[in-house]
Amino acid sequence: MPVAKSFFQNTIALVYDFDGTLSPQPMQEYTVLPKMGIAPREFWKRVNEEALATQSDMMLVYMRHILESLEHQKIAVKREDFAKMASAIQYFPGVTGWFARVNAYVKRESGGKVRLHHYVISAGQKEILDGVSIGRHFKRIYASEYHFNHHGVATFPKLLVTDTVKTQFLFRINKGKESVTESINEHMPEADRPIPFQNMIYVGDGMTDVPSMALTKKNGGHTLAVYPEKEERGMATCVKLLEAGRVDFIAEADYRKGSKLSRRVELLLDAIIADIAYRREAFDCRAEHRAR
Repeated sequence: MPVAKSFFQNTIALVYDFDGTLSPQPMQEYTVLPKMGIAPREFWKRVNEEALATQSDMMLVYMRHILESLEHQKIAVKREDFAKMASAIQYFPGVTGWFARVNAYVKRESGGKVRLHHYVISAGQKEILDGVSIGRHFKRIYASEYHFNHHGVATFPKLLVTDTVKTQFLFRINKGKESVTESINEHMPEADRPIPFQNMIYVGDGMTDVPSMALTKKNGGHTLAVYPEKEERGMATCVKLLEAGRVDFIAEADYRKGSKLSRRVELLLDAIIADIAYRREAFDCRAEHRAR
């Protein structure tokens, strides 16, 4: 087996859920539901009731309900329309400045030897996420998608991202096979994977993130759960995740400098940067003595 000529596992992946993690409400509540004039509580109640009654996947039900409601009201929504709606999405405090600041932190603390990539893995709609103001900071956005017909109008779901499907994309990041058309089923030695799990931090907000958190933790990665300020229910869920060992830390969803969340993410970054430095030195030491 060929040996890499230089150490290359020097990239950290910060992976985020979106709804409830970076943004307080589901993205549909800022975008397509207001356009249709449907109250969020009424919409989600209808979706949950049908999913339970028909034993259907809730994500497929909600995607279909959106299309049926748009068609019923004769509202033709194209890909660019979904993207434009994203301007209404609100974020938790500090999110808009978070990415540049944490990028600078990693560059400074690693002496420029470690890179940081940001990813989103969401059960929400990619067509909406493609239009978010913070989209330029993400290397990849993985989310559910619609098929658009020859008129450019959404007609049916072509990609569904559920709680468990999210884990597929963690492996894509891990193996460097980030396109959904690339197979990730073939074995790849740990030493050949561009972003090992110990270089990952997964940030989520609830039980829907458990499969991703469990996979990340099991493989040596790091996890963190966030909850809205003064939101008892969200905090209680995060406490359960902490007590079950699903996450390293929990914190309020406050991304501003000096917040508890910011300090705890920086602590995880420090640990990964130190681990990368150790593995780089060990690699160089072995290479040095192989050359003799």
